[in-house]
Amino acid sequence: MIVTHTTRAAMVGPTPDGRTHLTMTDWTKLSYAVVDVEGNGQQPPDLVEVATVPIINGVMGKPSSWLVTPERPIKYFATRIHGLTNEDVADAPSFADVQDEVRRALNADVLVAHNAHIDVGVLQRHLGEWECPEVLDTLKLAKRLLPKQSSYKLGSLVETFTLAEGLPDGLTPHRATYDVLVAARLFVLLATRDNTPLSIEELRGDSPGGGEDEPPALF
Repeated sequence: MIVTHTTRAAMVGPTPDGRTHLTMTDWTKLSYAVVDVEGNGQQPPDLVEVATVPIINGVMGKPSSWLVTPERPIKYFATRIHGLTNEDVADAPSFADVQDEVRRALNADVLVAHNAHIDVGVLQRHLGEWECPEVLDTLKLAKRLLPKQSSYKLGSLVETFTLAEGLPDGLTPHRATYDVLVAARLFVLLATRDNTPLSIEELRGDSPGGGEDEPPALF
């Protein structure tokens, strides 16, 4: 189950005209888990890598990542995208062995991902009775808050806003840790306007219809 909204605004009032109104909640007052998953190219996909980054009080924490052995082999076209081979994960634990750690890492007020329905769908299938929190999709947020970009693919936004600058050596696009770190940086960028934090209500605003969703390349 996905909880699409939670009410965080507080009742204030009455105002001088006798009405009550709602205050807006600074987005940094909530906790966030940014997530990225990589798959084996099967249908439906098995996980081969998961990474998360917490954002607490508006500050990004350290990433956590897990390589896992999928139930079915990694297909060649998936390896061409993320670079992971069956040999790379041969000695990795099964997802069942790490799922409790993953659940703890996802324990936040809001889940954040780029093209989030893909990540959420895979996680829901693997985590069974997991109750997904509210979801914010950086793809939809970027379309609304950064209009007129030539592309809203994660790689294009990373290049446009230099979101990979200063990342640890050895990280590469389409690996979960790289993607989750740049997605977290993108979210913080989107959630701040003129050095002022947006409210969670502003981030929840209606997303535009249509447009360029990223294809689920690995799945």
